[in-house]
Amino acid sequence: MKKINKYLFVIAFTLVSIFNVNSQIIKAEIRATGLTCSMCSNAINKQLKSLSEVANVETDLNTNTFLVTLTENSNINPSDFKQSVEKAGFFIGSLVITSKTSMINKENYIVVGTNNIVSDEITFQVLDKGYVTDKEFKKISKSLKKIESYLANNENDFHIKLIK
Repeated sequence: MKKINKYLFVIAFTLVSIFNVNSQIIKAEIRATGLTCSMCSNAINKQLKSLSEVANVETDLNTNTFLVTLTENSNINPSDFKQSVEKAGFFIGSLVITSKTSMINKENYIVVGTNNIVSDEITFQVLDKGYVTDKEFKKISKSLKKIESYLANNENDFHIKLIK
């Protein structure tokens, strides 16, 4: 019995490793809130570039949007973006991510709404508190009140809506 459990553990570990290699964020579009000047955007830009997996950051001052391109096989998650923006003194108003499709098969990514995936890459928006504006979070909370994990507000769970 112990040998079987040992083999099951090795198989499970191997599968998790395979998913981690293939599960990566390719790019992220972050719309920040609270910015009043170009120095504000420079602070966010600097924090995002300090992440080791960030290859490039493009800034649109008109929309307070940061397009973050990541290195290949990055192991970053949405909370890393949130922490960087908050460390600069601001908040995320919207986070849209393009990733490998296998990323949403991980247990902490919960798809709300339709789940029609037809390619190797997907684009999705993170709907949790801290990844959308407070006003939008209240609106989303009402429509997702039957999803217990959404209302629990666990920082390790990411509720996502696929964008076509």
